[in-house]
Amino acid sequence: MRSNIRIKKPRRGGVWRDLGQKMKCLCAGEKLIKVEQMIPPSESLAVEDHSLCGHSSKFSNGENKPDTGNIEEAELSLRESSSLNYEEARALLGRIEYQKGNIEAALHVFEGIDIAAIIPKMKLSLTRKVERRKRQSHDYAPPPMSVHTISLLLEAIFLKAQSLQHLQRFREAAQTCKVILDVIESSLPDGLPENFGADCKLQETLNKAVELLPELWKLSDSPFEAILSYRWALLHIWNLDVETTARIQKHFAVFLLYCGDEACPPNLRSQMGSSFVPRNNIEEAILLLMILLRKVALKRIEWDPSILDHLSFALSVCGDLRALAKQIEELLPGVINRKESYRILSLCYHGAGEDSAALILLRKLLNSNEDPRCVPGLMMASRICGEKPILAEEGISFAHRALESLEEECNELEGTSNFLLGVACSMHSKSVLSDFERVAIQSEALQALESAWKITNMKDPSILYHLSLENAEQRKLGAALYYAKSLLKLEGGSNIKGWLLLARILSAQKRFVDGEIVLDAALDQTGKWDQGELLRTKAKLQIARGQLKNAVETYSQLLALLQVQCKSFVLGKKLHKDHRYSLTSFEQEIWHDLAYLYISLSQWRDAEICLSKSKAISSYSAVRFHATGVLYERKGLLKEAMEAFRTALDIDPDHVPSMISAAAVLRRVGGQCNAVIKSLLMNALRVDQMNGLAWYNLGLLHKTEEVGSSMEEAAECFEIAAILEESAPIEPFR
Repeated sequence: MRSNIRIKKPRRGGVWRDLGQKMKCLCAGEKLIKVEQMIPPSESLAVEDHSLCGHSSKFSNGENKPDTGNIEEAELSLRESSSLNYEEARALLGRIEYQKGNIEAALHVFEGIDIAAIIPKMKLSLTRKVERRKRQSHDYAPPPMSVHTISLLLEAIFLKAQSLQHLQRFREAAQTCKVILDVIESSLPDGLPENFGADCKLQETLNKAVELLPELWKLSDSPFEAILSYRWALLHIWNLDVETTARIQKHFAVFLLYCGDEACPPNLRSQMGSSFVPRNNIEEAILLLMILLRKVALKRIEWDPSILDHLSFALSVCGDLRALAKQIEELLPGVINRKESYRILSLCYHGAGEDSAALILLRKLLNSNEDPRCVPGLMMASRICGEKPILAEEGISFAHRALESLEEECNELEGTSNFLLGVACSMHSKSVLSDFERVAIQSEALQALESAWKITNMKDPSILYHLSLENAEQRKLGAALYYAKSLLKLEGGSNIKGWLLLARILSAQKRFVDGEIVLDAALDQTGKWDQGELLRTKAKLQIARGQLKNAVETYSQLLALLQVQCKSFVLGKKLHKDHRYSLTSFEQEIWHDLAYLYISLSQWRDAEICLSKSKAISSYSAVRFHATGVLYERKGLLKEAMEAFRTALDIDPDHVPSMISAAAVLRRVGGQCNAVIKSLLMNALRVDQMNGLAWYNLGLLHKTEEVGSSMEEAAECFEIAAILEESAPIEPFR
C-alpha cells in the first residue's frame, strides 16, 4: 500500500535530495521502516480513505494544500538527526491532515503518538538546554531531543487538543492541552529564556495553549478548573506578549462577573504582605479590569470600550461608583469622547450620592457649546434638581427642555420626561409663597404625572406611586386611594412603599382599623429584615386608636428586630455601610417615638430613659431636643423647655414642631411680643403649609390680638386647622 501523502522532490542537492524519499519512511530505532509496514491499512492517513468511509470532518469544501512550512520543518529534523522518528513523522502528517480540514483523520494520527513516553524526554531536553545556556559549558551530555523536535511535538499535542475541541470532546481537549503547560512549567519554572527556540514555534504554541486551556474548561462546564487555569496563566511566567495577557485578563474578568459560581480567593503567596488580595469574584474582576485600564493609560494596549462597560457593572454591583469615576478621570484625553465622559461621570457621582458634582458635570454637558439637546442628560439633571426644593425650579426647566428635544416619537422617553416634570413641580410647589402660584404649580404637577401615566400605558409603578402621593398631599384622598390600590395590584404587594402609602391614606381618612389590617397583610408578605417601617406605622395607628399598650409592645418588637440586625453587622455579615447608618438613625427615631408616647402617659422616668438612649446614638438631633422640651413643658418647666426648643432650632432652623412648640410656650409665658410668636408660626407654615397645629396656634394668636379683623382671621385659621386635621395622616405621606 502506498502513502497518500507525497512531497515533490525539490531540485537541490544535499539533504533536500533525500527528503522526499525519507518522508515516505519512518525511523524506528536505527532501521528505516516503510510507512506501509508501520501503519496498517486500517490506520491509513489518506484523506481519500476517510472521505469514502464518511468519517472525515472538514473545515471547508475546498481541499487545502499542505503548508510548505511542513517541508521546512522536516528538513530541520533531518539535518539534526538524519532521519524522522515515529513521533515526528506523525506530528508532521497529523498537522497536514489538520490543515486540510480532516479533523478525525488528524486526531487518528495524533493518537498514535505516545505522549506519556515522550514527556520525560522533552522535560529532560529542555532542562539540559537551559542549563547549558546558563553555564555556557559543553560538558553536558547531549539532550535526547532537539528544541525543534520538542516544538514540533508540543504543537502536535496542541493540534490534538484543538481536534478534540472541534469534535466537542472538551474535557479530553482540556486535559491534552494541560500537558503542554505541565511540561514547560516543570522543566522551565522561570519561563522560556530570551530567544530560546527562536527558529521554531515553541513560544507561539505555548501562547496559544495558555490562552486555550481556560476556554476548554469553560466549554466542558468546569468553572473551578477554568478559574484555576486563568490564574495559572496570569501568575506563572510564560513570557506571553502584552496583547495575549490582556485578552486573558479580560476574558477572566468577564467569566468571574457572569459565571454564577463563587470562586475561592486566590492564594497569592508571592505577593507582599501589604498587597491587595481579592476576597471574591467581584473584587478579583475589578482588579483585572483596573489593570487593563492602567495598560490603556500607559498605551500598552489599544482602547477597548467593553473594559469600561464591565468595570461599570462590577463597581455598580458593589456600590463603589466613586472608584469608577476616579478610573474614568485617569484616562488620557481622547480615549473616550468628552461628552460621553461628562455623562458617565455624572452618573457615577449621582450613584455615589454626590449630586452637586454630578449636576456641575451635567451643566457643562448641556451648555450651548457641548450638547444642549442631550435628552438623557436633561432627564438626569431634572431628576437631581427635582429632588431638592431649592433646585426644583431648575429641574422643571430641564424637564421642559427634554420634552422639546425629543426628535422622534418615543413613548418611554416622553413618559419619563413628563414624570420628572411632575416630580419637580410637586417639589417646587412646597417652596412657593403665593397661593395662586402654588395652586398653578400643583395643577401642573398632577397634569404631568397623569400624562406620564397614560403614555406608559399605566404600567410604571414609580409614576403611579408619585401620582397617588401628589393627590394625597393635595388632600384629594379619594383619587390618592384609587392610585395606591392600583399600585399595590400592579406590584403584587412586593414594594413596602406601596403598603405604607396606602396605610397612611387610610389613616388620613380616619380608617385606622383598615389601615392596621393593610399593615398586617404587608407584614405577612415581607421578610423580617424589611418590617421596620411597617411596624413603626402600625404602632402609630395603634396610638391613634388609643391602644397605647399594644403600641408599646409593637415598638418593643421593632427594637428587638433592630438589635438583631445591628448584631449581624458586628458579627461581620454583609451589610453596606450606608445601611448600617440608616439602621442607627432609624433606631434613634424609634426612641423618640417612645419618648413622646411616655410623655403623653406622664411616665417621665421612662421618657427620660428613651431620650438617653437617643443621646447615646447621636447627641446632635433636633428631634431629641424637641422631645426634651416637650417633657419640660409637660412638667411645667417652661424656661427649660424654651431653651430646648431654641437648641433644636439651632440644629435645624426648619424644624416645624420646634417652631410651633416655641411659639406655644412664648404665648403661655406672656409678656412677649406677638410679632416674635407670629414669625415663628409663619416660618412653620412656610416650610409645611399643611400643618394643622400651626394654623391652630396662629388662630389662638389672632384671638388674643385687639385688632378689629383679628377675630375673623382667627376664625379662618381655626377653620383651616379643622379641615387639615380631618385629613391629616398619622405620619407624613412622603
